[in-house]
Amino acid sequence: MPAPGAAPRPRVLILRALGLGDLLAAVPALRGVRRAFPDHEIVLATPSPLRDAALATEAVDAILPASAPRRGVPELTGWQGAPPDIAIDLHGNGPESHGALAALGPRRILSYSCPLPGVNAPPVWRSEDHERDRWCRLLKAYGIEADPRDLVLPSPSVPSSAPGAVVVHPGAEAAARRWPAGRYATVIGAVLATGRPVVVTGGPGEEALTTAVADAAGLDADDVRSGGLPFAELSALVAGAACLLSGDTGLAHLAVAHGTPSVTLFGPVAPRLWGPPPDDPRHTALWCPGPPGDPHGAVTDPSLLRIGAGEVIASVLGHISPGSGTGPRNGSRPVGASGCG
Repeated sequence: MPAPGAAPRPRVLILRALGLGDLLAAVPALRGVRRAFPDHEIVLATPSPLRDAALATEAVDAILPASAPRRGVPELTGWQGAPPDIAIDLHGNGPESHGALAALGPRRILSYSCPLPGVNAPPVWRSEDHERDRWCRLLKAYGIEADPRDLVLPSPSVPSSAPGAVVVHPGAEAAARRWPAGRYATVIGAVLATGRPVVVTGGPGEEALTTAVADAAGLDADDVRSGGLPFAELSALVAGAACLLSGDTGLAHLAVAHGTPSVTLFGPVAPRLWGPPPDDPRHTALWCPGPPGDPHGAVTDPSLLRIGAGEVIASVLGHISPGSGTGPRNGSRPVGASGCG
């Protein structure tokens, strides 16, 4: 807070009103903005449930609660006070997201579309960019340096409720990115056979899914964390895990942020666009190449269904049992032909 009578700090408003994975993929860009504007207040327009995650990046001072159905562009009617000094569109390639920021009357907008009068043409949106690279490239075009590898979150402030467990997260925002529950249960059975504990997690509305997976695998109710944990507890659980197994969803990005070994199952979107850093052996991205699909579709993507349980078991055991002979596989290498059904 400024001292009484002092001029308020100028503000930067960043629009990124999406999900947890989207927020974490934007951390390098957020930190670039933080370094570029050390005397500004950095405000992130994002859904209110992501407040704690946003503040944990140490790049954001406050959030402006904002969301819209189906990953749309929200109205930013909650903004109060003077217009933003700088507005940055990390939400999409416009023009809707650019327009939502322009309606607030900022002095300058940084975006992929619709430059203000007298401003040089914006950078060109490239669909082939990895999500982390995309936003760092946007900022670089406007003279702001950002490192796509600047992903690490600070250690959680609370202890893990299951240190050393394998965390399995079978859910995802859309059915297209949900591997079958029965296959997750098969993998859990193989992990339990090694003596390693397993915890199943799920977000709001995924209670039936987590219960089905746990029951099929013979887990107790104490081994399930469903309904959506507070971010501090979820972050600690992932940070303290021996390995995270999930689809292409927010927890996979959280594992990368904490350096937790992970196995991520990709289907409609290739890992070269959303996957972990390809040169980090702690993270395995399993993928059966196929035509691009709809990541927000209502049925499981065919490419995701082609990933067999055997390949996933080998990858998870390779991370938790280095002496098993399977060895971890990193990056965006596709599943071998024997692992694609």
